[in-house]
Amino acid sequence: MTISESHARELTRQAERKAELGESLRQDLSQADKILFEAGCGHGHWLTSYAEAHPDTVCVGIDLISWRIRKCLAKRDKRGLKNLHYYKAELNEFMEVLPASIRFERTVLLFPDPWPKARHHRRRMVQHAFLGEVARRTNRGGQFCFRSDDRPYFDWTVEHLEAHPDWQIDPTAEWPHEEDTYFQDLMEEYFSVIAARV
Repeated sequence: MTISESHARELTRQAERKAELGESLRQDLSQADKILFEAGCGHGHWLTSYAEAHPDTVCVGIDLISWRIRKCLAKRDKRGLKNLHYYKAELNEFMEVLPASIRFERTVLLFPDPWPKARHHRRRMVQHAFLGEVARRTNRGGQFCFRSDDRPYFDWTVEHLEAHPDWQIDPTAEWPHEEDTYFQDLMEEYFSVIAARV
């Protein structure tokens, strides 16, 4: 197989993947106009707990790892939570195919990979373009909630939020929901920041 053939196959798989994800989102969220979105939901501990405590909020979580999503779905189904949806999805593809009518009431990032080496910083989820896309989908007053045990990544996120015209850090805002998670339980300390859409 040539490089061009391999690339063509990957593009075909990507198109099929996005089409399938888009159809699932349209069906599952047909009655929703706003959601709480967790990017990188891990094992689903936090979002499942949040959805159980807030039955009137439609909650959506994504992760790249299949077995994590299977665990998430098992937690959801065991509790019979109709307001909770999990998808195996890449962040950019999810943002691309999510119906334009869906607004983010709150976006949550819990302990994302810090990619500590400078040459890998471009892989961090928190980037100017990502914050702009989230802001575009968030009404005024909506929140962006970030938590990390990695101080350099936390500082990076604060700097990006402070530099972005669509977000304003709210030092008085309370974390929306506390629940021990697999990753949080491994941490000796962590840092949180909440910004509001302006």
